[in-house]
Amino acid sequence: MSDLELLAVPMYTGGRQDIYSGVARMAGKLWAGRRRAAGGSRTVVAIVHPSSNFIGHYLLEPLSRRGVDAVGMNTRYLANDSSLIMENCVLDVAATIGYLRGECGYEKVVLVGNSGGGGLAALYQSQAEKADIIHTPAGDPPNLTIAELSRVDGLIELMAHPGRAITYTDWLDAAIVDESDPFTRDATLDLFDERNIPPYDEQFVRRYRAAQLARNRRITAWVRGRLEQLDRVTAGAVSDLPFVVHGTCADPRFLDLALEPSDRETGTLWGDTYPANFSPSTLGHMTSLRSWLSQWSVDDTNCDALRHLARVSVPVLVVHGTADKTCTPAQAREMFDAVPHDRKQIVSIPRARHYFDDQPELVEQAADHVLDWLTAEGLR
Repeated sequence: MSDLELLAVPMYTGGRQDIYSGVARMAGKLWAGRRRAAGGSRTVVAIVHPSSNFIGHYLLEPLSRRGVDAVGMNTRYLANDSSLIMENCVLDVAATIGYLRGECGYEKVVLVGNSGGGGLAALYQSQAEKADIIHTPAGDPPNLTIAELSRVDGLIELMAHPGRAITYTDWLDAAIVDESDPFTRDATLDLFDERNIPPYDEQFVRRYRAAQLARNRRITAWVRGRLEQLDRVTAGAVSDLPFVVHGTCADPRFLDLALEPSDRETGTLWGDTYPANFSPSTLGHMTSLRSWLSQWSVDDTNCDALRHLARVSVPVLVVHGTADKTCTPAQAREMFDAVPHDRKQIVSIPRARHYFDDQPELVEQAADHVLDWLTAEGLR
């Protein structure tokens, strides 16, 4: 087994200042972890997420043992997505892919979107094949049609969902009626009210989903109004502000397993649903105005795997776990179905949880599936 090697990838540092760390800004580096196969590899598998630290990703070591170099990528938004701009993440993926081809000399690069990286990986390849995004949803740079985006040779969607805004909307607490107070609630839409007990009836779920979408859109309307106000009041001197979103972990599927039957257990990746819904450490509680439009607004984000997978021409592998609480089998099937060509495959791993926690034998299965697919597609 090779030692973990740290790669320092030069980062595009122009444009908006949207990362806190001055050290990171001045260094101008994206950090990645690489494990190399014995004897070398002409192919590298690169795994990405918009903000998670993948330097020590669980697939690096098993893939390198199987004869394929593997890299865990990071974006500039490592461990802090409060001001994340998806279009900048595309540039960061581009920088790493270009580095792997140029400085490292790989002939084949396969991009893996893991979890929230699923939408980003699809977005990247879609734009690499035919860029059409000229600015962020807020109207800011970057213009991806003039960016240097090297195409990858294959895509893998690993325990992935179609996009952060889509999942976020599915998780929004529909009962919140006052954005400043998460405990001012509509009892008829409250998953945690004792009068609403699983299994939820079809009418309740339909009302709940409609209210989630309406809440996402209300926040978006407020964000756009706030941006207009900022421009007017500060004459453009202040271009963004932070704000809090309460209640972001209240998907009915967390409590009612009958809504989408699978091997999963009730609850969330962060434990029981009620505390997770209000915890600052769960999904998207802190965000900026511009980041909301790029990352969380379901109507504005460019990060939608279903839209972008329909534009890719390279082989695609979709791998999902039947016990995953976050990325559902239905989402995996939707992504598979979105791919317009026949060079695609979907693989189910029974009992696999989102992070394969305490399931080392299933990590090995996932690595085997990746290797078999790479071989079948002539990518190694």
